[in-house]
Amino acid sequence: MSEMPLIDPFARAISYLRVSVTDRCDFRCAYCMTEHMTFLPKAELLTLEELDRLCSNFIALGVEKLRITGGEPLVRKGIMTFFDAMSRHLASGALRELTLTTNGSQLRKYAADLAACGVKRINVSLDTLDEKKFAEITRWGRLAQVLDGIEAAKAAGLAVKINAVALKGFNEDELFRLTDWCAAENHDLTFIEVMPMGDMGEAQRIDQYWPLRDLRDRLATRYTLQDLPDRTGGPARYVRLAESGQRIGFITPLTHNFCESCNRVRLTCTGELYMCLGQEDMADLRAPLRASPGDTALRQAIRNAIAHKPKGHDFDYTRQVVKGQMTRHMSHTGG
Repeated sequence: MSEMPLIDPFARAISYLRVSVTDRCDFRCAYCMTEHMTFLPKAELLTLEELDRLCSNFIALGVEKLRITGGEPLVRKGIMTFFDAMSRHLASGALRELTLTTNGSQLRKYAADLAACGVKRINVSLDTLDEKKFAEITRWGRLAQVLDGIEAAKAAGLAVKINAVALKGFNEDELFRLTDWCAAENHDLTFIEVMPMGDMGEAQRIDQYWPLRDLRDRLATRYTLQDLPDRTGGPARYVRLAESGQRIGFITPLTHNFCESCNRVRLTCTGELYMCLGQEDMADLRAPLRASPGDTALRQAIRNAIAHKPKGHDFDYTRQVVKGQMTRHMSHTGG
């Protein structure tokens, strides 16, 4: 690689980019969106060609893992042309992994195409296996469609990891059902802790706050939990269940014991680069992207942004700004 790789002020190499390709979604999950969302004007969104150019520049600067998120990434019109474009970097060896986080609704349509583009594994957000509760939490979603999509993904050869937001009084009674189902289907499973505060002024989440330490203790009443050293560059901590051999992850958004090894940054669908997932400091990359057909200024803007990546996020500050956003399909932390 001729370019110097991206190194932040704390000697961490930035090798993982999460890219939101749309703010739109075909669900309205209660902890993520209001039911009647106002979405961004299309002119503010990066085009698929601009997303290609931005991601290609990050890859040229050392990014080896690309996770595509949303909203729901597969509702973006023409999205497979973007995946196809990114596959050239897999073919060249510059990109080690291309993956996505999805709600699963569009997997029946796109799973085979994703596999053909070199996607090997995906994260699917699924909080409940109860059809009625699924309709309640997603507002617009249908469980059967998602389960069918997961089957299509498996048939296409994609490894599926399930992300479940832990909600006391909602899916608390499904802990063992979800775990056993994932074991039977050969899916890894990650539990995500919801923030213990109100969300978007709609409802108080304090009653649904289910600390993952409690969830883990409950798991230990039925299974033998073996701590794993596995790290995916993200905040999840893993155990293996001795009885089934499956891997279970735990993500607590407020925990920052993973900051010292943070190798990731997040790009929004409007070209804003967030250097820390728990702070709102960001850099505008859309302006330099659109200002010139050349990439010199763009790459300098990327380097300037990485030079401002903080050592870690602040607990009190994070509590104020994170709210439900850290649980959005865990598009920010899915591992």
